[in-house]
Amino acid sequence: MIMGLSRGLVAIVAAVAVAGGTAWAGAGATGGGAVQDSVTRVEAYLDGIRDEPGRLREFVSGLPKGVDLHTHLSGAVPTDLLLRSAARDDLCVDTSSFVASAPPCGTGQRPARDATADTRFADEIVRAWSMRGFTPGAESGHDHFFAAFGKFGAATSHKGELLAALASRSAAQHEFALEVMLSRQSGAVQELVTKVGADTDLARLRDRLLADGAMAKIVKAARADADADIAQMRAILRCGRTDADPGCGLPLRFLLQVTRTAAPEVVFAQMLLGFELAKADKRYVGVNLVAPEDNPVALRDYRSHMRMLGYLRGLYSEAHITLHAGELVPGLAPAADLRFHIRDAVETGHAERIGHGVGIGGEDDPDGLLAEMARKHVLVEIALTSNCQILRVCGGRHPFTAYRGAGVPVALVTDDAGIEHTDMTSEYIRAIRDYGLRYTDLRTLARTALDHSFLRGRSLWRAPDDHTPAPECAGSPLGGTAPAPACRVLLKASAKARAEWRQEAAFAAFEDRYDG
Repeated sequence: MIMGLSRGLVAIVAAVAVAGGTAWAGAGATGGGAVQDSVTRVEAYLDGIRDEPGRLREFVSGLPKGVDLHTHLSGAVPTDLLLRSAARDDLCVDTSSFVASAPPCGTGQRPARDATADTRFADEIVRAWSMRGFTPGAESGHDHFFAAFGKFGAATSHKGELLAALASRSAAQHEFALEVMLSRQSGAVQELVTKVGADTDLARLRDRLLADGAMAKIVKAARADADADIAQMRAILRCGRTDADPGCGLPLRFLLQVTRTAAPEVVFAQMLLGFELAKADKRYVGVNLVAPEDNPVALRDYRSHMRMLGYLRGLYSEAHITLHAGELVPGLAPAADLRFHIRDAVETGHAERIGHGVGIGGEDDPDGLLAEMARKHVLVEIALTSNCQILRVCGGRHPFTAYRGAGVPVALVTDDAGIEHTDMTSEYIRAIRDYGLRYTDLRTLARTALDHSFLRGRSLWRAPDDHTPAPECAGSPLGGTAPAPACRVLLKASAKARAEWRQEAAFAAFEDRYDG
């Protein structure tokens, strides 16, 4: 039984299991008997290779996968890349804690470059900076995971390099956009808050933060940061050249990370920066709260944070909100906190997407909350590997099937692929093996991810989570080279529709490959 689920949720899980997962297949979008026959043959191919790891990975590797909606830049890139960066920057690594820091190296430290020749030292660092080889014991998976960020943080200063690695990998994984969480100008925000002081009146605090153009200067600096990082990324990927990396073609958007363990006035100022950035720069699309949800400060201020978001939502229409919520299990936080985090994120914080949502079974009236999320089309970013490693919620204990059965939109995500040694292909394979997903389920997951991305513009689909083409494109073969005039207008005007169109072309090619 999935941990903590009500009888109603258990019934949903059972119904979907009996149906073989097809209850969430979604409306067909390509239409036509020949196309449906092709899909049926792809379904049959997948059924025939489920127990063949090599062929299954080959199949899923080529599968279009939408977009990874939940990825933290610093934790997304391979740990080996961070180690190479640390060596290049002459960083030092503490031989006990494995925390990287600026030179010169002192007692108990070694130059990171030593790891290039000392494979044992390199392995120790990688294990400390990631979940590789980790076995819970005196330290839990939760604690080991979150501690890693503080250990390798000094090696993440070259954000353009990290973005290049992420873009290249995402294109190779057959994703069609990048949505990246990162922090910007945290020191400047802290300095501004120190200058203006705290205030429990949110309107007054906002006015003080905006006064004399102080916040506008930070917005300008954050936009310049994006310019510099993207320029570095494009140079590394050789964008604009004949040998450009495919990652150059992915639209890139940023979500500003807000540290939920900071003082309330700092949290509010970071939120305000995110909303102001989304108003000023289309590359910045929204905010997300980060840091352990079970941290004592995060627990104490949770409802206050949701009220802050609700207040800002009423003033800014440009910024989107996606929130880590319900990344909790019994014993990790007081029982009372498991009863309201997801609901408050949806109802007070105006979250359009929820990250993790593992604690849904402990919420007050979980069935009613699921129905509300389905009605509002609030997507859940499902991080199967992350939840298994950090929370020990794996397989049948995970509410993935309950969300799907209740009609809540879901998308598979990696969370921190570098730390967790995973990728989108691995997440799809885990979902296939643990939940018996079929090809149409996989296609729906990919379509749903792009549909709920924060790319601007109308979707290719006529309504949220209804994968029937919009009227303008209903008569055109999806992903084809000659869309109808009205469809061309839609595609030209909408970054989201263009990404979805490219994915449909990839699905057509994929189905041709495996048809028969």
